[in-house]
Amino acid sequence: MKQTRFPKGWNGERVRRVLEHYEAQSDEEATAEDDVAYESTTHTAMEIPVDLVPQVRELLAKRRAG
Repeated sequence: MKQTRFPKGWNGERVRRVLEHYEAQSDEEATAEDDVAYESTTHTAMEIPVDLVPQVRELLAKRRAG
């Protein structure tokens, strides 16, 4: 059997809690949560052509690295 690998800081319990949270949300609660996320003044969401994704990821990695 293949062992599940989690990102740093995550484990099975954390995944269970996140799934439980989202599965218990009403449609209205989920919509409200999405609306708040799109009101962020520090992040944005945008469509990027698939062929440019590697370059965008590289730029983001360089920015995180300082």
